[in-house]
Amino acid sequence: MSQQAFDKIWQMIGLRYTSHPWHGIDYNEQAPEVVTSFIEVIPSDTVKYEIDKKSGFLMIDRPQKFSNIVPALYGFIPQTYCNSEVAAYCMEKTGRTDIVGDSDPLDICVLTEREVTHGNIIVNAVPIGGFRMIDGGEADDKIIAVMAKDEVYSMWQDINDLPPTLLNRLKHYFLTYKQLPGEAPKCEITHIYGREEAYEVIRRSKADYDKVYGNLEEALSLTLFEAFNFSQRQQELLKTL
Repeated sequence: MSQQAFDKIWQMIGLRYTSHPWHGIDYNEQAPEVVTSFIEVIPSDTVKYEIDKKSGFLMIDRPQKFSNIVPALYGFIPQTYCNSEVAAYCMEKTGRTDIVGDSDPLDICVLTEREVTHGNIIVNAVPIGGFRMIDGGEADDKIIAVMAKDEVYSMWQDINDLPPTLLNRLKHYFLTYKQLPGEAPKCEITHIYGREEAYEVIRRSKADYDKVYGNLEEALSLTLFEAFNFSQRQQELLKTL
């Protein structure tokens, strides 16, 4: 089967089926300077939505604890994965030797002055920095970005440009969003880093994804090719009966 035929099949599949938010949405060709983000949660949500990795549908992970409200659009960067490369970078920067990746796509907070009324959407975002967060010994970086072409927030080009009150609000949310009264803190933020380190985390998360999942479209194309050949052999066999 020719590449043109494969392209036609994928075009038809795209017309018929919704893509999986993690694996089926393209990694932005402008990354890491501009990234595609899939938004799961918005500030007005009283429950934390999260992608079900198997089906790709949004599911309710848990109610937001107490008065914790995510102060930005929150989701992940498709076709990224936090594994050995991300963990190695975290250990390099922290001097620790016992960090592993959290085996999730890379999280991202997207700031915008516009009201967004629901999640389950795709947003182009410009990374300006991030939090080096460790959750139970797992690297759980949070990329901080602004919505691409935002008329107000696009002036912020590095995390140092953020107002301290907004930065503290973001930091407080992630340090407390899993914590119950009387419990010891589960999460820690070891560093607040700027744009260039955010780029490196994004690149490494893409490398981790490619190592684990490879080119899924190519693998599926080969499967379709095998199925096509099998179907042809069946037809030829039926003609001999």
